[in-house]
Amino acid sequence: MRQLSFTWPWLGLVLTLVLLGQEILFRWLGPEPSFPLSLYRVFVMAIGVTSLTLILLPPWRRLGYLLGFLVCAGLMGWALWLQYGQGLEPCPLCVFQRIAVCAIGVVFLIALIHSPRRFGAAVYSVLVLICAGIGATFAVRQVWLQALPKDQVPACGMGFSYMMETMPFADILDKVFSGSGECAEKGWELLGLAIPGWTLVFFIAVTVYTFALIRRD
Repeated sequence: MRQLSFTWPWLGLVLTLVLLGQEILFRWLGPEPSFPLSLYRVFVMAIGVTSLTLILLPPWRRLGYLLGFLVCAGLMGWALWLQYGQGLEPCPLCVFQRIAVCAIGVVFLIALIHSPRRFGAAVYSVLVLICAGIGATFAVRQVWLQALPKDQVPACGMGFSYMMETMPFADILDKVFSGSGECAEKGWELLGLAIPGWTLVFFIAVTVYTFALIRRD
C-alpha cells in the first residue's frame, strides 16, 4: 500500500501529459466550444495538478497548512492583480469563487495556528470540502455559461455591488447563480481553460490535498 501511495501520483502525472497531447490535437483540429469539452479539460488538469500536489506533499501537517494558506493568498493576489493591474473586473460568479478561496485560506490559517492531531485535521478537511464544494458549484456554472454559443448567452445584469445594496441575500444568490452576460466572457485563458476552469481545478486539488494531510504528523 505504501508503494502504491507513492506510485499513483506519478502515474496520474504521466496520464495528464498524455492527455495534454490529446488536448493539443483538439486545439489543432479546432473543435467548437462545448460544456463537455470544458469539463474534460478540467478533469485532465485536475488529475495533473492533484498528482503533482500529492508528489510535493510536505512531510509535516503544519507545513502543509502553511503552504495551503500561501497558495490561497497567492491566488487572491493574482486575482487582484488581474482586476486592478489588467482591468479585468470580476463578475458576480467570480466574486463568490473568490470568497470560497478566501474561506479555504482562513481554514488553513486557523489549522496552522491550532496545529491539530488527526481528528482535528479531519475536521478541517471537512470544512475545506464544504468551502471548495460551494466554490466549485459557482465555478461549474460559469464554465457552463462560457461554453454557450454566443446567441444563447444571457444579457448582462446589474453589478455585484449594486445587488448587495438593493437586494436581499437570497435574491442575490438566485440572481448570481442564474448568470449573466459578463460571466460568459473569457478574459484570460490557458491551455483551453479560462479562470473559472482553473478555479475548479484548484477546488478539486485542494480538497484532495487537505485530506492527504490527515495522515501527516
